[in-house]
Parts: sequence; C-alpha cells; structure tokens
Amino acid sequence: MVSLGNFFFKHRNWLFIAFYAALFLPSPSLFPPGQEGWAIGLGLFITVLGQLVRGLTIGLAYIVRGGKEGRPYAEGLVTEGIFRHCRNPLYVGNIGMLLGVGILANSRYYVAIMIPLFLFIYQAIVLAEENFLRGKFGAGFDRYCQDVNRWWPRLGGLSQTLSSMEFNWKRWILKEHTTQYIWLAGITLLLLFNHPALTQHDPNCRNNWLIGILSGLTIVYILIRIWKKRESLKNKV
Repeated sequence: MVSLGNFFFKHRNWLFIAFYAALFLPSPSLFPPGQEGWAIGLGLFITVLGQLVRGLTIGLAYIVRGGKEGRPYAEGLVTEGIFRHCRNPLYVGNIGMLLGVGILANSRYYVAIMIPLFLFIYQAIVLAEENFLRGKFGAGFDRYCQDVNRWWPRLGGLSQTLSSMEFNWKRWILKEHTTQYIWLAGITLLLLFNHPALTQHDPNCRNNWLIGILSGLTIVYILIRIWKKRESLKNKV
C-alpha cells in the first residue's frame, strides 16, 4: 500500500481533476424527482462543512507538506490547531467537500463508486505519508499517532483550541483562493445545470446567472492573485 500511496501522491493533482470532471457525467439520480431539494440542502451542508474543516486547519496551524520531487515531504511535525484533533484534517475536509458536491450533483454513481474509490486512494496516500513521517520523526510521530486519530476528528477540547489560537485570515485567503474558486465554480455549475428548476427551466435565465456568478468569482480570484504576487515581492525585499 505504501508503494501504491507514493504513486497516487505523485499523480494526485491529475487524479483530483478526474474526480472533479466525473461530477458532470450522466448518472441515475440519488434523490428521485420531487426530492431534489434534499440533494441541494444536504450537499451544500456537507461540502461547506468540509471547507470549514480545511479553513480552520489552514488558518490556525498551517502544515508545509506539499511534497518534494513527487514524494511525501514535511519540514516539521505539526501537532497544533486542528492537528491536535485529527492527523489528516485537510484530507477529511477534502472528502467532505467531494462527498458534498457529489450529493449536490444528485449522482448515484458518484456517491456509490467515486467516493469509495477516493477514500481508497486517500488511505493509500496517508499510509505512504505516515511511512515517511515515521522514518523522519520516529518516536515523536508514534506518540502523536497514539494520541490523535488518523481520520475521525476528536471533538473534545476543540473549543479550547479555537479560543487559544488566532485565526490567520490572510494565510487562509492566500493559500485557499484557488481551491475556493474551483469549488465555488463547480457548485455554481452543478446548481444551474443539474437543478434547472432553480432557474424555472429557462436557459436564458440560467446562462445569465452563470455568466454573472462566474464573472464575479473570476474577478475576485484575479484580485487575490495580484495581492498574492505583491505580498511575495514585499517579502523578498
């Protein structure tokens, strides 16, 4: 599994693109006609919850673990913030976001096939990362594993963690703006194309909303990119 996890880790960006694209494939409905509101409500709730987990993780104690030369890498063992309650909170957030948009797409195939496949891939990636971290940090990582669950977040003491640390809004925006842009654009497409009743089955109305929302998101994204570039230049001075 470790070798498989290293393979998935190396190609994870392409895998995520494939999973994102699969949201728009034809599929039998998860909820029958007349109950699409459940898909919208439940899907949005779960995907927003997943994004909240990601946001809190990055805003409280960001972990530099982006990989190096296509393999797992970490500068240090981060155990603060949300990492005190779950060893892989960013991955948990990603799973929630993907499950949420799968439900939002009202796709039975996506929820029944793609989500279990995604979980398998993430399990392999995590085992590869843990193999690296155990080799680098030894007993310190083993003690951390004994205290903190791999997947299921421990809610005890969460309020203390949140109140004792300052949320870094700037870091959250600069690190997450691309994820947010893709996520919100995907939600927009799924809502407008998979749930035509929202625009009264009027293609012109749907297209107007689509152009307006995507244009607004794109403008915000470009402004953040400009801000990020200025911050990068400022830090180099």
